[in-house]
Amino acid sequence: MCLHCDVSKKQKDEITSAPREGAYVHGLFMEGARWDIQTGSIVESRLKELFPHMPVIFIKAITQDKQDLRNMYECPVYKTRIRGPTFVWTFNLKTKEKAAKWTMAGVAILLQM
Repeated sequence: MCLHCDVSKKQKDEITSAPREGAYVHGLFMEGARWDIQTGSIVESRLKELFPHMPVIFIKAITQDKQDLRNMYECPVYKTRIRGPTFVWTFNLKTKEKAAKWTMAGVAILLQM
């Protein structure tokens, strides 16, 4: 089993009920890039936008044979901007670029600012 992360196109106030399985997560920030709702993937961050909000993320458990890792960036999740000891998990996020680009840019998801 593994956790599957699906970034939705919705914001917190657009979610009206709990999912049948899994959980919705909101209030996360991205550092080093931003999530583009139209393309459903990581893109370059905008000028002066240091920590853009992530849309609601749907997380559920799936079997590993159903996991598709093509065009994915294994994005680290940290509690705070202080990395290392605050590491929590990794989310596989869709990307149209090579994953190495986001690794070199230090792209991460933060639970709090």
